[in-house]
Amino acid sequence: MVDQVKLAAEQASGHEEHLRRNLTNRHIQLIAIGGAIGTGLFMGSGKTISLAGPSIIFVYMIIGFMLFFVMRAMGELLLSNLEYKSFSDFASDLLGPWAGYFTGWTYWFCWVVTGIADVVAITAYAQFWFPDLSQWVASLACVLLLLALNLATVKMFGEMEFWFAMIKIVAIVALILIGLGMVLFHFQAPSGHVASFSHLWNDGGWFPKGISGFFAGFQIAVFAFVGIELVGTTAAETKDPEKSLPRAINSIPIRIIMFYVFSLIMIMSVTPWSSIVPDKSPFVELFVLAGLPAAASIINFVVLTSAASSANSGVFSTSRMLYGLAQDGVAPKRFGLLSRRAVPSSGLTFSCICLLGGVVLIYLIPNVITVFTMVTTVSAILFMFVWTIILCSYLAYRRKHPERHAKSVYKMPLGRLMCWVCMVFFAFVLVLLTLQEDTRQALMVTPLWFIVLGGMWFYWRRFSLK
Repeated sequence: MVDQVKLAAEQASGHEEHLRRNLTNRHIQLIAIGGAIGTGLFMGSGKTISLAGPSIIFVYMIIGFMLFFVMRAMGELLLSNLEYKSFSDFASDLLGPWAGYFTGWTYWFCWVVTGIADVVAITAYAQFWFPDLSQWVASLACVLLLLALNLATVKMFGEMEFWFAMIKIVAIVALILIGLGMVLFHFQAPSGHVASFSHLWNDGGWFPKGISGFFAGFQIAVFAFVGIELVGTTAAETKDPEKSLPRAINSIPIRIIMFYVFSLIMIMSVTPWSSIVPDKSPFVELFVLAGLPAAASIINFVVLTSAASSANSGVFSTSRMLYGLAQDGVAPKRFGLLSRRAVPSSGLTFSCICLLGGVVLIYLIPNVITVFTMVTTVSAILFMFVWTIILCSYLAYRRKHPERHAKSVYKMPLGRLMCWVCMVFFAFVLVLLTLQEDTRQALMVTPLWFIVLGGMWFYWRRFSLK
């Protein structure tokens, strides 16, 4: 009875103490799929194919393999203590308050940067149908819509992500089936090329650009996987997390093979990799070859919803990170308050204000592609930092709580070994980023974020100790 009175008082004041577990298994499965399929697959695959040729298939498989173990480590940690709301919580508990602080704020910054890029992309895609619409109006309308929908309930976010992800899945499955049909019926393109699986190995072999081309593919492909850890930020709002989270994480390898590998195989079988244009979406080109007159409009819609899905995920996850940071005393207390609908509205509003930076970018920078490359590289580097913290947290968990690991029903396979293998792989990717001028610049800029964050950390510690 006392608890009911307390809950009623919290609801009346508009500040509930806890996030509600309103996301169902259906939502979690599709959020996980949406996180694994980024805009990079639709728009960036042309550039990755031109860099690496058919070997790009192995690039995506290797990255997907490594990130599967990162997700398994995250899954075991989240289920070892259901009080953990996200990975910044277990980082703070297992590595120290500094780890939760750096992880939470870095993840927030990752999604704000990615969200700005998505808002710019959405604006560009909207111009396809509304060429006379002012770009800043389209950007502002996009941000306000995302804010309004996320302020409603967490279930609304789940529904939006469900349908956004469903659109992406239908588009990719359609591409795979149409491509397979073109290969089986020996479709001949206007250029004279006949669709065949032999294009994968007859045009210079699997590694036509050599080992350097193969390595170059990793730089862009890593960004395509940004958001795969998104399911970890939904832990506090998931119904029956013991069943939902393992199902979502275990299906990651199947998704990688089906959505990335199969779609790339079909694209390079219909059109030889050397004929694919880097700055065009190979998805659009395949549908055009198939004689689908509305191909450009359909893929434009798919890519627009993909970018909207990413921005929507960013708004959700950043607000939850700010909520957790405020609870730990390393963010303004207002971000730790919940609305009557159990939504961290202050954090949502602040993140959306930051997304309006995309409107400013449209005015200041004429070449969006150049900025997009640099912004996405910075984002990928920071995401690798977050993934590394998850692995370090797992190693600390195995050392500090062997009894929890022994009781776990969702143990990470080859736990300690794969943590080190994954971290060595991330270090290898960082070395690869030094090889190209645009990615090298992003790598040099990134440390500035950690310097700013370090200054803020000392300020918060000094302020909280008074």
